[in-house]
Amino acid sequence: MADLTTTTLPVLPLRSGVVFPHMVVTVTIESDEAKRAIAATENSGGRLLLVPQLEGEYARVGTIAEIQEVVTGEGTTALISGVARASIGTGQPGTTDVLWVEAMPVEEPHDHSQETLELANQFRAVVSEILDHRGIGEVADRLLGADDPGQLVDLSVHSPDLSTAQKIELLETIDVHERVERALDMMNTVLADITLRRKVRDDATERIDRSQRDYLIRQQMESLRAELGEETGTVIDEYRQKLAEAQMPESTTEAVEREIDRLERMNDQSPEIGWIRTWLDTVFDLPWGTRTTDNLDLGDARSVLDADHTGLEDVKERIVEHLAVRKLRKERGVDDAEDDHRRGGGAILLLVGPPGVGKTSLGESVARALGRKFVRVSLGGIRDEAEVRGHRRTYVGARPGRIARALTDAGSMNPVFLLDEMDKVGSDWRGDPSSALLEVLDPAQNHTFRDHYLEFDLDLSDVLFIATANVIETIPAALLDRTEVIRLDGYTDQEKVEIARDHLLPRRLSSVGLEPEEVTVSDEAMAAIIESYTREAGVRGLERMLDKLARKSAMKIATDDTDTVNVTEVDLVDLLGKPTVFRDEAGERTRVPGVATGLAVTGAGGDVLFVEASVMPGNRELTVTGQLGDVMKESAEIALSYVRSNAEDLGIDPDDLDRAIHLHVPAGAIPKDGPSAGITMTTALVSLFTGRKVKDTIGMTGELTLQGRVLPIGGLKQKVLAAHRAGLTEVILPTRNADDLDELPESITEAMTFHPLDDISKVLELALEEG
Repeated sequence: MADLTTTTLPVLPLRSGVVFPHMVVTVTIESDEAKRAIAATENSGGRLLLVPQLEGEYARVGTIAEIQEVVTGEGTTALISGVARASIGTGQPGTTDVLWVEAMPVEEPHDHSQETLELANQFRAVVSEILDHRGIGEVADRLLGADDPGQLVDLSVHSPDLSTAQKIELLETIDVHERVERALDMMNTVLADITLRRKVRDDATERIDRSQRDYLIRQQMESLRAELGEETGTVIDEYRQKLAEAQMPESTTEAVEREIDRLERMNDQSPEIGWIRTWLDTVFDLPWGTRTTDNLDLGDARSVLDADHTGLEDVKERIVEHLAVRKLRKERGVDDAEDDHRRGGGAILLLVGPPGVGKTSLGESVARALGRKFVRVSLGGIRDEAEVRGHRRTYVGARPGRIARALTDAGSMNPVFLLDEMDKVGSDWRGDPSSALLEVLDPAQNHTFRDHYLEFDLDLSDVLFIATANVIETIPAALLDRTEVIRLDGYTDQEKVEIARDHLLPRRLSSVGLEPEEVTVSDEAMAAIIESYTREAGVRGLERMLDKLARKSAMKIATDDTDTVNVTEVDLVDLLGKPTVFRDEAGERTRVPGVATGLAVTGAGGDVLFVEASVMPGNRELTVTGQLGDVMKESAEIALSYVRSNAEDLGIDPDDLDRAIHLHVPAGAIPKDGPSAGITMTTALVSLFTGRKVKDTIGMTGELTLQGRVLPIGGLKQKVLAAHRAGLTEVILPTRNADDLDELPESITEAMTFHPLDDISKVLELALEEG
């Protein structure tokens, strides 16, 4: 800003407004007096003095202003910027017919006291509310952004609500605190007047009869649509017809009616029309009142399950039990009773097992056995709670959650609902999807499941939920508590042969265009594929090998002009390549002291692991390797502590235990954890220090205590199946796991010998060869 000193300036009288410092306004130059004043600014450095005039009298204070731009054409306008207040001195003679006066700039104090700032905040709030009432609230941020209280008032009082006299009063008020106080009083009066007038108008509007108003509005809308050439009432009538036909609950019907009424009253140009129509279409797409009839023939259902899956007797039995309950409830009219007996009567089945054992396909088979629609929702990797419950309608692109969308896809309110990979649900700052699943999977609550997008209750009590998981350790305890866990521990080699022959091979041959009679695979070849080309609890890898075999066979038939292909064990290298799985022979690994055969469960099912022990010069250090978890490391320490505390009873020289000891569990690239290797580590250590080898036919599993007790473990079936695949004939297990042997297939129990033991001394006596 240029230096503001007392100077002589031409006067431009303002008869219909007031210009304050910091304002930039456009002034229309109409009178000859004004034109002469503008022209005179050439001799005053582009400045002039703006003086308000009221009833023929000049104000005592004016505003020094600068001419920014003058535009001439049909009329003359000037863009003028207010610079500072100025007191008006004596007139000066000029060379033209223009009034020149002495302008003495007023130095305004910068008042930032607490009291003045509080008044300024009140003033800012009042002006903002006035602008909102005027419908120009977006101007407030630009108009009220000044930090200085005096400047804030100067920029805000250029309002049609204040009279010229009030504006002159504020212009002449030099003290900032007093100016803010006067402006606040004036604007409070304006706000009260606006509020009163709005209240009177609203009260008058409310007194109009509602039905008459709605009628008039509808008539006007019909007329406008007719003028625009649009069909009138078609969409609304269609929605009302759908609502009349849909078998919705009363509360849902009321919610839909409200949205249809909103849509009918809304302007066609409103963006909300698309949102409301999308919501209505989503609601009407739900299968209201549509339910399939359950097939309650228990024998027929069991036949379907047996045809689709070999083994899995526990799951099949549980599904048939569910059908039996539904049959009795229907026959005795329990489902038709008007009470809450049906609430909380369902069950959520959780199928837990390694990959490839048929958990997902079992859901489809259950749906076929029940005669219901089937829908699958993959939960693997979802981290947003809105994926389950939906997004609220306030968000752009909002839509229902996966549960509601799956009902629409199923086309039925009672489908079989497969929640796949429930153990892989994640959580982050967007929410925890597993918490949203608590309501879905609680039979006592899911009849009132509320989706955030739909905003009304959905009844999921008729849905049969089946969840799948590879492990249960990552599933939250509250969610796990709501399910009935059924374990699928994998298949024996014989069961895999049957599955491959009855299901996998025909499916793979069909996929490459071959008939079953064109390719035959001997039992020996099938067993060799399972033994030498796959290493798994399930059959997914086996299916891939059979797919490769089918492709090779199709190529032979297509190129060698042959009608059939017979696959024997000797043909596998040509068709599948060299064997990819080499199983460690227990006899080879345990032929030296210090190696014991243990059994474990991994994400891929049961497996055999070898614990190796060695001793070297050192000072009582214990080293454990093999990518072991904390629990398994603690098991190693417990095993060594037991051996040291019972060295004499075990026939070990205590001095030998003062050296460095190393325990290793191959394969080192695979993470391992859990307490069930406790007795295996102890056996390896005792074998090392006594020189007695561990019998190569024995595998073992069990947790060890410092007192030498053998505690129960989990996953026994998977471990025994792994031992059988590895060629072991004997298994040592905790006494309290003896009852779990009933779950094993008869072919396994006949081929193997089991030793339930409760003390490590008995384990050592049985597992170690004579010294």
